[in-house]
Amino acid sequence: MGISTKRDDFEWVYTDQPHTQRRKEMLAKYPEIKSLMGPDPNLKWIVFGMVLTQTISCYFVKDLSWKWIIFWAYAFGGAVNHSLTLAIHDISHNVAFGNKLAKWNRLFAMFANLPIGMPYSASFKKYHIDHHRYLGGNGLDVDIPTDIEGWFFCTPFRKAIWLILQPLFYALRPLYVNPKPVTHLEILNAVVQFAYDFLIYYLWGLKPIVYLIAGSLLCMGIHPISGHFIAEHYMFLKGHETYSYYGPLNWITFNVGYHVEHHDFPSIPGSKLPLVKEIAPEYYDHLPQHTSWVRVLWDFVFDDSIGPYTRIKRECKLVKEN
Repeated sequence: MGISTKRDDFEWVYTDQPHTQRRKEMLAKYPEIKSLMGPDPNLKWIVFGMVLTQTISCYFVKDLSWKWIIFWAYAFGGAVNHSLTLAIHDISHNVAFGNKLAKWNRLFAMFANLPIGMPYSASFKKYHIDHHRYLGGNGLDVDIPTDIEGWFFCTPFRKAIWLILQPLFYALRPLYVNPKPVTHLEILNAVVQFAYDFLIYYLWGLKPIVYLIAGSLLCMGIHPISGHFIAEHYMFLKGHETYSYYGPLNWITFNVGYHVEHHDFPSIPGSKLPLVKEIAPEYYDHLPQHTSWVRVLWDFVFDDSIGPYTRIKRECKLVKEN
């Protein structure tokens, strides 16, 4: 099934993540960056249009054959849904309504969640804060694959299967790595989501539901947009744990490709991240970057130096204390 990857463990480091110190230096040198922080007034309208588009699409696919349901789920609906997951990512940083209206952000994320077909937004928020605070943290950052994933998915064929099954691993990994109690927001998220699903089923039958959920699963697997999952933090160059991508797919992914910039300034909405690079290019131009998410997926599968183990990990104080 191909040559096995060379790594048999993660890249363990004993330094803090680089984003905290860079943020302090940049704010001292360029205090105007603070003016970029805060809500994006256009985000809610863009998300509303995307949710409306997917809801209307449910009507148009209700009479299609199953092969066309899957085709449009992958070619269109899934791309919209994946983009909505990245809108939810932005909203999790309170950039839809601002920090003073945090609850409105949580509720709006549930609205953005609707076409995805499965409750997602509340759980994502709960764990995403740890990803930023404890980047690479052992037992805390659930974005890091488990040892079982690193050990087993080590050949090109197995790594391709791992990419296809990424939605499953992202859903189940937190339950194993860092289980947390179910919150009231997660329950509300599930109730709202299943009410929407039932309404779509009642109006137009099963096919629109399959269109929505299949699109979400397919486009979080092997799909050009899903290259960002690998591009963001897998160690393509030794010692570097976060990478940016400045290509055209940022136009439909809320600039998630500006990922170094995002980790430096999580409270800046995606629409304004390019301005961070314009203000302080000397902090970013020299860093390694990706030019193609498709190439990232190809290299992940066929390069024997890259695999689920190719992540930087560190021990964090919270883990040691526990």
